Amino acid sequence: MDYDITLEPSYAPLEPIRIADAEELSDHPWFNRTLCAVNQSLVRLGVFEGEFHWHAHEAEDELFFVLTGQLEIELEGRESVVLGPHEGVMVPRGVRHRPKAPAGATVLMVENATIVPTGDPG
Repeated sequence: MDYDITLEPSYAPLEPIRIADAEELSDHPWFNRTLCAVNQSLVRLGVFEGEFHWHAHEAEDELFFVLTGQLEIELEGRESVVLGPHEGVMVPRGVRHRPKAPAGATVLMVENATIVPTGDPG
C-alpha cells in the first residue's frame, strides 16, 4: 500500500480552492489531500492512477465525485460502479470496496472527519 495521503487541510477558511492547483500538490500516482473541513466533514481531492486496496469504513459513509477521468469502484458482493466526469456515488459505511482508475482520475470526496482514508482492510 503505497499512497500519498495528507490529513491536514491544505486550504484555510475563505482561501480559494483551485482544483488545478490542488492537482499539483503531489506527483505520486495515488494521492489524497484534505482540501478543507466543513463542520464535521472533510472535503478531499484524490488524484488517482492505478488501484487502491479492498477496504471498508465501519462507521462512516463516503462520497466519490469524479471531476476528470474515470473511476471504477468495485463493491464486494455487488456489481461495480463506473463513474465518468461529473458523476458520483455514496458508498455506505461497512461496504467493502476498492477504487480503481487505470487511466487516471481526479476525484472529489466528502466524508466524516473521523474517517481513516485507508479504511479497514480486514
